[in-house]
Amino acid sequence: MKKIASYILFLGIAVVLLYFSFREIKWSDFWTDLKVADYKWILLSMGCGALAFWVRGMRWRLLIRGAGYRVGKWNAFDAVNIAYITNFALPRAGEVARCGVLAKTAGVPFDALLGTVVLERTFDTLCLMVITALVIALQWGVFGVFMEQQLWNPLLHTLNEKTVFLVAILSALVLLFVLILVYRKRLQKVALFKKVYDLAAGVLRGLKSGFKMRQKTPFMGYTLALWFLYWATCWCTIRAFPTAATLNPLDALFLMVVGSLGWVVPVQGGIGAYHFIVSLALTSVYAISQTQSIVFATISHESQAVTMILFGIISLIRFGLEKRAVPAATAPQPPPSHCELPAASPIK
Repeated sequence: MKKIASYILFLGIAVVLLYFSFREIKWSDFWTDLKVADYKWILLSMGCGALAFWVRGMRWRLLIRGAGYRVGKWNAFDAVNIAYITNFALPRAGEVARCGVLAKTAGVPFDALLGTVVLERTFDTLCLMVITALVIALQWGVFGVFMEQQLWNPLLHTLNEKTVFLVAILSALVLLFVLILVYRKRLQKVALFKKVYDLAAGVLRGLKSGFKMRQKTPFMGYTLALWFLYWATCWCTIRAFPTAATLNPLDALFLMVVGSLGWVVPVQGGIGAYHFIVSLALTSVYAISQTQSIVFATISHESQAVTMILFGIISLIRFGLEKRAVPAATAPQPPPSHCELPAASPIK
C-alpha cells in the first residue's frame, strides 16, 4: 500500500507540472513545430544518450574495483540501464535497483555497492555545481538573471516563511543524532537498528574505498566523457529545431544544467518537472514562445525517455537470462590439495 500511495503521489505531481507546462500552448502550432524538427539530429542525441549509459557503467565499475570487487562490463551496463527504467516506475528507486542487480549477477555485497553509488552521485553533484557556476560566470547578464528571478528569490521567500519550522526540524535531527551517539551500544542490540547500522557501515566502507581507488585518472576521464555526452545530447536537440538556431554551445551547456534539475525532481522519469523547468528557461532567458519551448522540452525529454526504456527492457531481458552469482562473502572455498582423515577415537 505504501508503494502504491507513493506512486500515485509522485504521478500526481507529474500531472500537475504537465498541466502548468501545457496549459497555454497552441496545439496547432505544437504539431507544426513537431513536424519541422530535423529528426536526424534527434537520433544522434539518442545515440549520445545511450553512449552515456555505457560510460556511466564503466565509471561505476572502476569504483567497484576500488572497493575490492570485480564486475563485468556488461553487468555494470545492464545495472545502469535497469536503474533508469526503474525510475519510471518509482522515482529514485533506480539507485537501489542497480545495486540489487549487481548483487545478484556479480555476487558483490549490496552495502558495498550502495557506498560506491553514494560516492558517484556525490561527485556528480559537485560536477554539476562547478558547471553551473562556470555557466553563470561566463554569461551572468543572461543566466544570472534567470537563476535569481526564477530559482533563488522564490527559494529565499519560501525559506523566510518557514524559518521557524526548519530550525525546529534541524534541532530535532541534532538531538536525535546525539541520542543515537550516546546510546549506540544499547541500540545495537535492537535488530532493526543493527541492520541500519550495518548498512551505514557498509556505505562508509564503500565511500572510503572509492576515495582510495588507484585509477583516479581513468575515473576523471570517464567523468569528462560523461558530461561531454550530456552536453552533446542537448546540443544535438538544439540543432534539430529551426527556432533554436540562434542558440550557441554555451546555451546548450546552460540548458543541460537546467534539464539536469528537471531529471532529479522525484517524479516518474522526470515527467512534467523536466518539461516545466526547461520551457521556463527558454521563455524567460531566450524569449522563445511557450509553444516552441514546450515542443523543445517534449522532444528532448521523450527522446531520452525512449532510449532509457528501450535499453532498460533489453537489460531486463539479459538480467532474466543471467546466471546468478554466489555472493562474494559466502563463495565456496576450493577443495584441499590432499585428503585429511579425522583423528582416530581413543579405544576404551
